[in-house]
Amino acid sequence: MTDAARAERPVVARSAAGVVQRVVANVQLAVRAPRDTLELCVLCVLAEGHLIIEDFPGVGKTVLAKSVARSLHLSFSRLQFTPDLLPADLIGTLIYRPQDQQFVVQKGPIFSNLILADEINRAPA
Repeated sequence: MTDAARAERPVVARSAAGVVQRVVANVQLAVRAPRDTLELCVLCVLAEGHLIIEDFPGVGKTVLAKSVARSLHLSFSRLQFTPDLLPADLIGTLIYRPQDQQFVVQKGPIFSNLILADEINRAPA
């Protein structure tokens, strides 16, 4: 079976350990990292917890997060924190559409299943 076909197959297993093994195998197609590290990342997502990934720039932290989200069929958003970040940048806002004469909710990136908060140390107090 090709890597592309394996990546498109949904993760189906009878046990939680089976799910972790299948997701880790799928993430390993995109990310080169120790298996223990990938298992901990997947377990953290399955436990609905938080994970901090610290490393040098350009080593694949975003690719890792995006790969885990895609492997579990979750929505993914990346937040780039800056000193001028506003709450509306996170939660979204109402947009007025004159042709309908209605306000439409435009949800922000916080409404995703998996969120990568990049450079959180630059966020305003």
